[in-house]
Amino acid sequence: MPKLLVLVPTQLELACIESRLADALPRTEVQTEVCGFGLVAAAARTGALLHVVRAERVILVGVAGAYDERLELEAAYLFDHVGCYGIGAGSGATFQTVGELGWHHWPNEPLIGDVLPIDTHGARDATAPGQLLSCCAASDGERDAKSRLKKFPEAVAEDMEGFAVAAACRMARVPISIVRGISNRAGDRDHRNWKIESAMEAAVGLVNRVFIA
Repeated sequence: MPKLLVLVPTQLELACIESRLADALPRTEVQTEVCGFGLVAAAARTGALLHVVRAERVILVGVAGAYDERLELEAAYLFDHVGCYGIGAGSGATFQTVGELGWHHWPNEPLIGDVLPIDTHGARDATAPGQLLSCCAASDGERDAKSRLKKFPEAVAEDMEGFAVAAACRMARVPISIVRGISNRAGDRDHRNWKIESAMEAAVGLVNRVFIA
């Protein structure tokens, strides 16, 4: 049984992480898997993996776009809360979140609302100064990014899987931690500006320091 189940959204991120994980733990105690891209695939794949892989902890590792200038490009952070944007009713200025509608993502677990708490494993020095926000679609510009912050003013970075993986782990009663390397500014769709490899290198370094070394 692996001690840690390390999930990444894409094969590109998997290639970055597998060669950099520390050997402090026997390889049999760390299992790496792709959870898929976006909220739907990540939730489905994580749920399926948790049914088979009886890990003590899940760590989601990948890249994210920063809303907040305090988050440095090519640096990595742990997040202590993750929100969900895009599931609810309406769109644009009229969008209402699940919580605003008075609903829950899962009726048997009222705590799965618009924001979920995440375990930082006590590493407060590496924790981001705000929430991670998981979105159904990435911001397509600065205006789009700012509109999301009106609903989630404490968000400092954007991803597309964190909330889904966290919800699956909460249903399975497995601790979840999220580490994201900042590869770009949210809303910047020019991939020439993205620093994916160096952001992943920082993310793996943080995983090694906090969870493995």
